[in-house]
Amino acid sequence: MGLVALSLTVTAQKINTDSLSLVSKISEYQLKRAKLQNTVDQTMKDKADAATTVQNSANQNNEDANRLSNDPQNKSLAKKADHSAEDARRDSKRARNANKKLQDLYKEIAKLDDKITSEQRKLAVYTGVPVNTPILTDSTRHS
Repeated sequence: MGLVALSLTVTAQKINTDSLSLVSKISEYQLKRAKLQNTVDQTMKDKADAATTVQNSANQNNEDANRLSNDPQNKSLAKKADHSAEDARRDSKRARNANKKLQDLYKEIAKLDDKITSEQRKLAVYTGVPVNTPILTDSTRHS
């Protein structure tokens, strides 16, 4: 009888330790997710700014190329067109990088959502509380 009581105590301690570990992981993942979510607005703004900049650079490049086509022997216009083309390439790369950063941010948030759900399901085994409340995700995701 004493051995059974000791066994139950050890099992209860193991369950408590496991559930505390799961709660700790859930909290850690939720904190990481919140930090990432807080950067979404600025990242979206950066992406929009980069898109505006690339459009302006492309327009400037087009104007410079048109001027050069009217006077193909003008070295000054050729140099200016070359510089504006380089600016357009650079700004285009920055816009692609800003887009990739936003996509990566959404992917990382989704991974954390999956980890949180997984850990909550594991915890439900110990607590008996079903995990049926979906985690609210940002509905403003843009590709």
